[in-house]
Amino acid sequence: MSPKTDPVWWPSAHDISTAQVTALIDALGLGTYDELYAYSIANPGEYWHRLMTWLGIQWQEPFSAYVDLSEGKPFPKWFPGGKINWVESVFESGVDRERLRRIAVIAEDESGLITQRTYAELREDVQSFAAGLVASKLGSGDRIGLLMESSVESVVTYLAISYIGAIAVPLFSGFGSDALVARLQGCDAKGLVATEGFMRRGKSILTHDAIETSARLLPALEVLVIKPMRGQQGNAHAGALDWYDVLAAGRAEPLVHAVPSDANTPCMIVYTSGTTGKPKGTVHTHGGFPLKIAHDAAVYFNLGAGDRWLWPADMGWVAGPITIVGAFLRGATLVCYDGAPDYPDWSRLPQLIRRHSVTHFGASPTLIRSLAAHDSSITPDDLASVRLAITAGEVIDTESFRWYGERFACPVINFTGGSEVSGGLLANVVVRPIVPSGFNAIAPSVRVDVRGADGKPVRGEVGELAVLEPFVGMTRSFWGDSERYLATYWQTVPDVWIHGDLAIQFEDHAFVLCGRSDDTLKIAGKRVGPAEIEDVIVELADVAEAAAVGVSDPLKGERLVVFVVAGKEHRTSAFCGRIVDIVSERHGRPFAPSQVHIVDELPKTRSGKIMRRLIKRAYEGQPLGDTASLENPSAVEAIREIAQSVVKPA
Repeated sequence: MSPKTDPVWWPSAHDISTAQVTALIDALGLGTYDELYAYSIANPGEYWHRLMTWLGIQWQEPFSAYVDLSEGKPFPKWFPGGKINWVESVFESGVDRERLRRIAVIAEDESGLITQRTYAELREDVQSFAAGLVASKLGSGDRIGLLMESSVESVVTYLAISYIGAIAVPLFSGFGSDALVARLQGCDAKGLVATEGFMRRGKSILTHDAIETSARLLPALEVLVIKPMRGQQGNAHAGALDWYDVLAAGRAEPLVHAVPSDANTPCMIVYTSGTTGKPKGTVHTHGGFPLKIAHDAAVYFNLGAGDRWLWPADMGWVAGPITIVGAFLRGATLVCYDGAPDYPDWSRLPQLIRRHSVTHFGASPTLIRSLAAHDSSITPDDLASVRLAITAGEVIDTESFRWYGERFACPVINFTGGSEVSGGLLANVVVRPIVPSGFNAIAPSVRVDVRGADGKPVRGEVGELAVLEPFVGMTRSFWGDSERYLATYWQTVPDVWIHGDLAIQFEDHAFVLCGRSDDTLKIAGKRVGPAEIEDVIVELADVAEAAAVGVSDPLKGERLVVFVVAGKEHRTSAFCGRIVDIVSERHGRPFAPSQVHIVDELPKTRSGKIMRRLIKRAYEGQPLGDTASLENPSAVEAIREIAQSVVKPA
């Protein structure tokens, strides 16, 4: 895992000349990406002012400055004095005159039903639904939960919430009542817009019981809007409004102007969960998240007017809002899919790409590995329309990265940031060579470095990914918990944002990630990222996935234990020995795993991230903490059983 690896993709002269980032460079009168980055760091206020003109962002009242740091670096106020509602720029772009006639969204559900809206039709729906929400006594500052499948209705709802100046609280569609209550109670939500149910692998998944239980425990919840499930006779919710009735009520007198908001007014709370403590509500504003996503969609994702973007993701994870905001602020077409990626089989996504002429495709490393394992389901013509692929969510191994780029025959944009920073801190740009699993560019106007345990810069070795100055898109805080926000990011090194990712910086703008810092392994006195170990193991043809964790050891302090997903026929000492040998050969004997366990599956979040912290806690018999985002609790229980039966090394 090193940027010294030979690139797997080189930009052609045509790639460079037609790139969105090249158009931005030209608009700013610059010559190269290096010049663009240097300009953005030296003149961030000027950069963002000119950038927003280029992006077509509409301000209802102009801002007077770039940033106000009077409350300190952790609490910047962006574009003070400015009034903006980001949804206005979706329909009133200053640079895209043809937008309203273009298709804005295409949605396909598991049954194959396809629904679409032009930008003009979407605007009408948003203005009508917004008026219906206001008539229901929801408005500026109100927190409104959004528990919906990926669909036209969820897109309309998300836009309408911001349009009226309210605050969207996206919720994973598979959450149970405990997870819903923790998040909605945490922000005193006044409203909840939810779907009655959806189809997964041909079966109806109803949300009725979870919503009913949650509503009884949420005294601040006053407005419940339910979207009926197509073709199903759902159970009625007492006092609930029908989603389509709210839309119809607003048609008579739609809200034709978005509510102006101060640039630092929240538009969304995205909850993230850890293994300990309550979920953290990252707060995003009209003058933060949308601007950062529009920027990254152009600079990194090379997304422009008329492109078609599919990133299968639940609305409850940050990728859902990213695709909505990014596609619409760039004048692209958002392709939504509500269903399982393998239903009726693994040809579903490739056929979806072909059917809707998708040009930009995003996927988590877990989904990429699954597609690679079912490569035979992809026909030669399925992926012909794709010009760019994206991967995000966790560290991707080099073999999966190579397969992704080769199979889709396009550049792969490795993208890392997270819910707390809106978009990317590091990513790939299409105007530079791309190496497997690496990052070839720091985000413009973001000062990124890698710091050692002493807080000083390190090169060529594992350190903490750090951001040296405030940046547009960073969370304003955690909702109602500024102390936890400061402790999480700002107190390890004074006035420096420590992101929580392990990284190696080889040259000025060449990086690899090595996993989360709380997953760090300290073996033989040296910090090692779990991805460094796992990347070697998954090179074995029989290994589907791997997770490396450090567990407590009374003599060594910490020892390496590896969990590997492989067929039951590989549950032999000989196969485990092969894994020990390959790690030893590549990293040295001190890094040899003390134990290797073959398992059926690894614990993952519902967005596909491997939960190494839960693996460690389960193996060591510790309390698990918040597990609401866990997709497969049985995987954790299996690890507990392994821990009880295993003989610990002397």
